[in-house]
Amino acid sequence: MSMEHLPRELVSNVLSRLPAKVLLLCKCVCNSWFDLITDPHFVSNYYVVYNSLQSQEEHLLVIRRPFFSGLKTYISVLSWNTNDPKKHVSSDVLNPPYEYNSDHKYWTEILGPCNGIYFLEGNPNVLMNPSLGEFKALPKSHFTSPHGTYTFTDYAGFGFDPKTNDYKVVVLKDLWLKETDEREIGYWSAELYSLNSNSWRKLDPSLLPLPIEIWGSSRVFTYANNCCHWWGFVEESDATQDVVLAFDMVKESFRKIRVPKIRDSSDEKFGTLVPFEESASIGFLVYPVRGTEKRFDVWVMKDYWDEGSWVKQYSVGPVQVNHRIVGFYGTNRFLWKDSNERLVLYDSEKTRDLQVYGKFDSIRAARYTESLVSLHRGNEFSHKCFSCSLVPDPLLHDSEYLFSF
Repeated sequence: MSMEHLPRELVSNVLSRLPAKVLLLCKCVCNSWFDLITDPHFVSNYYVVYNSLQSQEEHLLVIRRPFFSGLKTYISVLSWNTNDPKKHVSSDVLNPPYEYNSDHKYWTEILGPCNGIYFLEGNPNVLMNPSLGEFKALPKSHFTSPHGTYTFTDYAGFGFDPKTNDYKVVVLKDLWLKETDEREIGYWSAELYSLNSNSWRKLDPSLLPLPIEIWGSSRVFTYANNCCHWWGFVEESDATQDVVLAFDMVKESFRKIRVPKIRDSSDEKFGTLVPFEESASIGFLVYPVRGTEKRFDVWVMKDYWDEGSWVKQYSVGPVQVNHRIVGFYGTNRFLWKDSNERLVLYDSEKTRDLQVYGKFDSIRAARYTESLVSLHRGNEFSHKCFSCSLVPDPLLHDSEYLFSF
């Protein structure tokens, strides 16, 4: 029996278990395989099936600036076997297009994965699918701040609109008065990027539930029910009330979610916003600012659409953590950077040094997933998407690099 005449269901089942780069080669085997692998239903199903396979292999997408001098950012995929007694970690570095591979191009945050697509915030802002080697720099927004104001800080959100099959980036920008150099506390402007149109547009300021403040970007991509989220606060009756600000990628609307009193003081306890229940809802990790032995309180919003459903679900620890959380996986798996700025994994009361470093609080990590979702859209001239490759990380076991710390 030829490849062309194998049962479609059998071929689909087998191909769904292969890495994305292998499937790119399989497209050349015969016409029926090409049609199957490029079929939108197969592309969607592949993401669920392949990334749900039971495997002893773990993978992370990591960005970091490894050197004291310069802003050059390494984008790498870390891999390791959970049963390896030697705890070996391998790393492949994404080799970006030439024009983006310099000290003047850098990235500070990872948002994703969203169907295997990642948004890197920095200079420039980038969408990428590392498993296909696709890299797309977003055009700059040419919108100006409202009259008499300027912008100093912005916070990004990223997600997918299933109704229009579009990936979107929303950016909140603070407002400063030019005349006095004072910030308009609690007030923001918002802009939205669409991959389908490859353009930005202003969002109506009345959509934002102002005034509201943002604590800062979460180190963990918190995306649930087609909504991205930021942790913020409002001032009510001379008291600070924690809230979550959500943006719905489908409705293109904001929502303010009230949070119970989960900590006594922001000076005494950190809080990290995280996704829960396979992205069906959101939660918080709350842990002490001081000390190296910390207990984590885990709060969950049981019903995403009911802000009265917050509960303290469980506690983890004490855990030997002396710096900030940069990742979270479901129940009791944490990623953090230690005092030497190394990336460390905590999993079921065991820790693993992942053997990568980042200077100046630059290390960020996200779960790596395989995906066939392409960034190519419509007119390829205006939607230019570059190809890039993964090469062995020259720094992972470089003794000179290690001793420089």
